Amino acid sequence: MHTLEQLEKQQIGLRIPQYLIEEVDNFTKEFSVNRTDIIIEALKSYISEQKSNLIYKSFEKSVQEAKEMMNSTTPESTLGELIDELNHTPNA
Repeated sequence: MHTLEQLEKQQIGLRIPQYLIEEVDNFTKEFSVNRTDIIIEALKSYISEQKSNLIYKSFEKSVQEAKEMMNSTTPESTLGELIDELNHTPNA
């Protein structure tokens, strides 16, 4: 949820290709919405999609790392190695 301060609108200047402006304007006429609403929704959609992509890539990387770990040693020996390493590490 956003605070009232975060919801406050700020005017910015953008340079948008003419063909996109024409598409936006056609959309505004067809659906009775204004440019600002369309651009806000497009930005929200884009940001949401990029966040999802980052999560997916992070998950994919984690799965790959898990596969590599499973292929190199068994989980039992990995735990045993960790315990052994902790038992033989001098106190700092």
